[in-house]
Amino acid sequence: MVSTTPQSTASLTLKGEQRVVIHHVTWNGYLQILAALPETRSTRLIYDDGTLEMTMPGEDHEFIGRLIGRFIWILVEVLSESRNFDMKTMGSTTMNYPELKRGVEPDEAFYIQNQPNLAGRTVNFNEDPPPDIVVEIDITHTDIDKNRFYASIGVPEFWRFDGQVLRIYQLQNHEYVEVEISPTFQFSPQTRLYQFLTESRISEVQAVKELRSWIQQELLK
Repeated sequence: MVSTTPQSTASLTLKGEQRVVIHHVTWNGYLQILAALPETRSTRLIYDDGTLEMTMPGEDHEFIGRLIGRFIWILVEVLSESRNFDMKTMGSTTMNYPELKRGVEPDEAFYIQNQPNLAGRTVNFNEDPPPDIVVEIDITHTDIDKNRFYASIGVPEFWRFDGQVLRIYQLQNHEYVEVEISPTFQFSPQTRLYQFLTESRISEVQAVKELRSWIQQELLK
């Protein structure tokens, strides 16, 4: 499936992320690097069985990532009563899977369907399921096959944005299939998300108000 690129997004010149890739890194080496980095940092790590990629997100990356996260948050908030939604926001929490030799700090991550099982406690990724939705922004090339990566750890719904087009993937038989309709929200969010991102460049507060109004009018009929 192909997601249509909005003109307002396609016409923007976005500054991509800076990335550093190191190969032949052991799991213990990755853990040592992770432990040596300060807790308050913008650099995000992803480790895929020997390959370590460190991403330094720029303003465009952070703007888009935070607003897609806010878009999801508002959807859950407004739809909470009619669809019995709740949420546990994970942000860029480090998710380590020693048995798979994989670790990651996504741009955004959320528990929605599994929120009731995790409410009021810290997630243990060795025992608990992965987040229900993970968001990644990749404006520049990444050496990590993120579709394969997140499918391997069992993330049910993966939103991936390249600076122009949002693609949504649903996990089916241990692999991702691109879908137009979000399995969680049961509608196609792309067009409204593009509008939200464009409007937010002028006024985030007004964009949020208009998004809430749109959800109430269009999704709560």
